[in-house]
Amino acid sequence: MTDTTRAPGGFAVDRRTALAATAVAATALTVAGCSSGSDQPASAAPSSKNGEAPAKKQDADELAYTKDVPVGGGVIAGDVVITQPTAGTFQGFSSTCTHLGCKVNAVADGVIKCPCHGSSFHLDGTVATGPAPRALDAKAIRVDGDKIVSA
Repeated sequence: MTDTTRAPGGFAVDRRTALAATAVAATALTVAGCSSGSDQPASAAPSSKNGEAPAKKQDADELAYTKDVPVGGGVIAGDVVITQPTAGTFQGFSSTCTHLGCKVNAVADGVIKCPCHGSSFHLDGTVATGPAPRALDAKAIRVDGDKIVSA
């Protein structure tokens, strides 16, 4: 004889089906929790090579000052990663990791780092180490005098 329970709506559910449904729901919640960004660091403030915040921006489309982006490095300005792989060449990327959507939190030692699952990206946005499946998405930026702004 199979143990059954009446579910809401009046239909009968055996114990095996109820347990299987519970396992599926728990797995779905675990996956959703991982991709929700709940394990992201609390602060994603822009930082320069020495860890200090870059000079204050004045306009909404201003992201950083060119002097704050080190050659061979980069900074994170909100949802944009700005790199300067070679002197005078600035590139912009989304700060959202292409693995599960966590925010990258550092540009150090020539790579952009994601704290959630260990992915890292070269200064041109391409994957250095996985599990990220693809490069960071490009963000349009331009240099306007001594400022880097959204394009």
